[in-house]
Amino acid sequence: MEYEEFRKELTHKVVEQPEWRELATFVPNKTLPIYNWFYYKEGFAKELVEKLLEMFNTEQSSVVLDPFCGSGTTLVACSQKGIDSVGLDVLPTAIFASKVKTSKYDAEELRKEAKILFRGKYRKVDMEFPKIMRKMINKYALNDIAFFISSINRIENKDFFTLALLNASIKVSYAWKDGGVIKMKKHPTPPLRHLFRRIVYRMLKDVESERLTGKVNIMQCDSRKMDIADESIDAVITSPPYLNNIDYTKLYAIEDYFMKLRNVTPMRSFLENTEEKYFEDMEKVLKELHRVCKPGANLAIVIGNAYIDKEIESDFLTCWLASKAGFEVERVFVLNKRFALKDRTKKVGVLRESLLILKKA
Repeated sequence: MEYEEFRKELTHKVVEQPEWRELATFVPNKTLPIYNWFYYKEGFAKELVEKLLEMFNTEQSSVVLDPFCGSGTTLVACSQKGIDSVGLDVLPTAIFASKVKTSKYDAEELRKEAKILFRGKYRKVDMEFPKIMRKMINKYALNDIAFFISSINRIENKDFFTLALLNASIKVSYAWKDGGVIKMKKHPTPPLRHLFRRIVYRMLKDVESERLTGKVNIMQCDSRKMDIADESIDAVITSPPYLNNIDYTKLYAIEDYFMKLRNVTPMRSFLENTEEKYFEDMEKVLKELHRVCKPGANLAIVIGNAYIDKEIESDFLTCWLASKAGFEVERVFVLNKRFALKDRTKKVGVLRESLLILKKA
């Protein structure tokens, strides 16, 4: 079936769902234990995952896949419900944050290490920081970062405390992610050591109060070629990078510094951002999803449309590619609509952000 004919039939499956608008954003997670350990603006909400697990009648014996796992919202939500999950991503910061959030910890041991960190006598540590950190973070905070990095390297739970320090460093920086670029936005900031301490003890409280029981397997892996067995996945909940010309490696340049400290392997293979290459890559991802999903598996994909000289219906085009890969399109929930801007000011159209519900025949 050609696209135009497919599109015409698909319009009967489109449902406006504006009450779920905020669930397509990370905003509801900002106050939630564990989820707020790392702010990932491209993520979606825990509540969306919970609604989808219920919609799909997901059992505890199921395995849920997120092939673009970001900071791990799908993985944490599944684990809290005792459901096993698999997360894939290529962005080092995403892999690191997801692993730290979903790891099992000994709270008593973490408290002992926190006391060692914060009772240590301050000393100046010489450390070379990348240009972006020297530009975006004041010298007093950089001195504190160097001291705590040195201290963290002498304790066992390095990753837990590194994520807390990364979080504190971003909060005291002047870096502001605006679309696909980092801008400087100066504002008053608290002393890093005080903020770092507050974040660590808040995270410790979360460890003591939250239970993660489902097994989580996280891999740094290109979703166009997944290292997953055939027909082993019961459900997919994900949101691929949008067609928006954003280089996430540049957007997370400060975070990448901390990844190098923890020896997280860099990968630079993403979905391409030219229209033709983007949908070629999406077709490969969908074919892989069809291979790894069990018959009858349910899929939920959050995706946004784009404007590159014209409106590009990423949601409908992805549905078309999914049908060609062997999936049935059950519903297209329109969660959000926003203006497409040309030169950042001129309104040239309205773009949908949609939730695609698919099923493997």
